[in-house]
Amino acid sequence: MSELLVDFITSLDGHASGKGWPGFWGLEGPEYLAWLGEQPEVTYLMGANTYRLMSGFAAGEVPDGQDEFRPEEEASVDELTQAPKVVFSSSLEEPLTWANSTLVRDDAVEAVRAMKANGSGLLSTIGSLALSRSLLKAGLVDRFRVVMFPVITGATGEERIYDGYPDVALDMTEHRTFDGRIQLVEYRPRVLEHPPLDVTA
Repeated sequence: MSELLVDFITSLDGHASGKGWPGFWGLEGPEYLAWLGEQPEVTYLMGANTYRLMSGFAAGEVPDGQDEFRPEEEASVDELTQAPKVVFSSSLEEPLTWANSTLVRDDAVEAVRAMKANGSGLLSTIGSLALSRSLLKAGLVDRFRVVMFPVITGATGEERIYDGYPDVALDMTEHRTFDGRIQLVEYRPRVLEHPPLDVTA
């Protein structure tokens, strides 16, 4: 059976990106980059918007506000290109141009449920806020990981991650600090139907 990880990088105030900011908010350090390089192979899950954005980067499109990719960003995009990717969309057309990408038009929740039951290894979302939210609400997420960068993007922040989420209890399984400034927290999530009467339960 496969395990499903929802994986976000965020500003401290919960934005997935900031207008005019480089990737990783320009704050990645050697410890964090080394840790990224040690991660196991995964199959990435994404929606159409994330696919369009990331495949554009892979084709050489540079984010707004930048003249070129930094080496760390190029390496990240190259790794994504090599990895298997499953894209859930009713609007994209086959064949997908980004290497190692498979288009699925079926309901994402049911498709991922089947992938978990019949597969092995690790599945991980990348970006794709609506997809991640749907999978969490369906109770399919085994691990919920957030890497918080030390910046507040109150004026320029985009893609507020937690809007529309249910209440979720989080049991911490890992925490770590990279480069003296970047904080990783990982949890087992448990979707709540209502606030718990006993918050320690």
